[in-house]
Amino acid sequence: MPRPLTDAQLLDLVALLPAERPFTSEEADSRGVVNHHRRHLVSRGLLQRPVRGVFHLASLPDTLQLRVEVLRLLVPSDCVVTDRTAAWLWGAPTVLAPGDHLAVPHISVFAPPGRRLRNGLVASGERRLLGCDVATVHDVRVTTPLRTACDLGRLLHRDQALGSMDMLAGLRRFSVDELVEELTRFRGYRGIVQARLLAPLVDARSESLWESVLRLRWYDAGLPRPECQVEIEAPYGSYFLDIGLPDLRFGAEYD
Repeated sequence: MPRPLTDAQLLDLVALLPAERPFTSEEADSRGVVNHHRRHLVSRGLLQRPVRGVFHLASLPDTLQLRVEVLRLLVPSDCVVTDRTAAWLWGAPTVLAPGDHLAVPHISVFAPPGRRLRNGLVASGERRLLGCDVATVHDVRVTTPLRTACDLGRLLHRDQALGSMDMLAGLRRFSVDELVEELTRFRGYRGIVQARLLAPLVDARSESLWESVLRLRWYDAGLPRPECQVEIEAPYGSYFLDIGLPDLRFGAEYD
């Protein structure tokens, strides 16, 4: 078992790595920062691993440009980024299933017909995409927020699906009515019944993933549609409840 590294040794390792851009495991190896070094750096918060096989210094701000550079290292130019990776690129986090936070995610991509990527870092598959389903973000091809919402609404567990659709709607790139209408073209697709049931419940005002799950539980209990971010006046100022029915003075908070 490798011996624990001192703070000085960790900083020396950081100095060997690119400071202004992401890099692959192979590049880190070539610079002398091998796997067990990277594990130590990640555990100490000095290094981040946003997807399998790619790292960057924790000091870099999480920007759209950084996410694009991460994907450029692994995604071929003829492939399209999809699903959770697409939501991540657009800046819309997705609800994780229990235990998912313990695993570093694969990149989800659509490969051209007859082709699958087999590098162990990318989860690829074939999918029917129209021209209107694909956008280009700094040379990276990615499903649009609307198409991504349709796919995640179909393919994720309902808790994660509604949370993801809410977060994508929060980007203000499509309306709930447009989402409901768009789903009509996916008749016969896996998970389409779930997506059609969830789409009318989507609310772009949801401010957190778990607030979306709370709202879904609210609907499951048979309660009427709530307002999001309900302001409550108090003697020493105001505060906001996640969801509620202002007229009935009834609300709920995820904690």
